[in-house]
Amino acid sequence: MTAQIPERLIIDGKETAMAFCPSLPYSHPWIVEVDEAEAARDAPFAFSTACWRGYVGTWEIKEGRFFLVGLRGKYRLLGTEPLLADWFTGVLRIPKGKMLHYVHMGFGSVYEQELHIKIEDGMIVASRVIDNRGKRFNVQELALKNPPGWENRFPGDDEL
Repeated sequence: MTAQIPERLIIDGKETAMAFCPSLPYSHPWIVEVDEAEAARDAPFAFSTACWRGYVGTWEIKEGRFFLVGLRGKYRLLGTEPLLADWFTGVLRIPKGKMLHYVHMGFGSVYEQELHIKIEDGMIVASRVIDNRGKRFNVQELALKNPPGWENRFPGDDEL
């Protein structure tokens, strides 16, 4: 597997990347699948091994809530209003600082710090910052533990 293109996150008015892919409610009427030709024109990266999910979402944390605000690739978000991600419960992982270890699998790369934000039914309930500087990491283990779909399972987040 290849390192994956990150989802985008707007937090405190600034755009950053998430080492994480929140789920989509594919049956929601505001989320539609587009034909392959349209997806390829809009987002050729969606057909890359670096984007197994086939899309990139833009999300926003605002006023203590988690929203989906855009989709590119094989899905589109209809309308102009943000969609409250009330279907989502999990922990977001936001890399901070410089990359310490590159892992060519999923979202396994290690950064100086990570911001973990716990969400329950679209509402922010807790957060913490993890400092990875000076820690030792097994790159092979990180690769195996971080395929797409597993990114929201981090040690210690159950205590958040």
